[in-house]
Amino acid sequence: MFTPSVAAAQKHFYGGSQPLPAAPKRDALTDDERDFIRTRDSFYMATVSEDGWPYLQHRGGPPGFLHALDAHTLAFADYKGNRQLLSTGNLAANDRVALFLMDYPHRTRLKILGHARVEDARQRPELVSQLAAPDARRGVERLFLIDVVSFDWNCSQHITPRYTAAEIESLIGPLTQREQQ
Repeated sequence: MFTPSVAAAQKHFYGGSQPLPAAPKRDALTDDERDFIRTRDSFYMATVSEDGWPYLQHRGGPPGFLHALDAHTLAFADYKGNRQLLSTGNLAANDRVALFLMDYPHRTRLKILGHARVEDARQRPELVSQLAAPDARRGVERLFLIDVVSFDWNCSQHITPRYTAAEIESLIGPLTQREQQ
């Protein structure tokens, strides 16, 4: 991510840029990243169209719908939606992808860069079984597989805490029960 143009911007605005040590060709996901991924119920995915425009899409599902198959591979099942297939089409022309995973209550975010491919679910029934709950398998149309190149945990400074209805209920449930007694 730290290209010559990024270094030039740092030099312009901050008077210099710090050289970064050589990075490995690929980052391996550790247990920390895999545990974080396993607890997410949504993420944002960015792709780039063949004419260079970025496209950002929200993906959601039950916690753990994004699977870390191993230290370098993420995958998720894709279901019938609005039938636009923008991410699918973009990845056919340019396989680069960026994922942005948020934990709003704990003000934590994980960015993941990789190369993605989309496979027809009919050709990979064994992977459908691994990625989708039994009652949802019939609705899987595609499978997204992401070869992780790198990741980075970001600063929490400007993450506004947000909570799901279930998280709020778990926090106020004991208070509500105590008041009803």
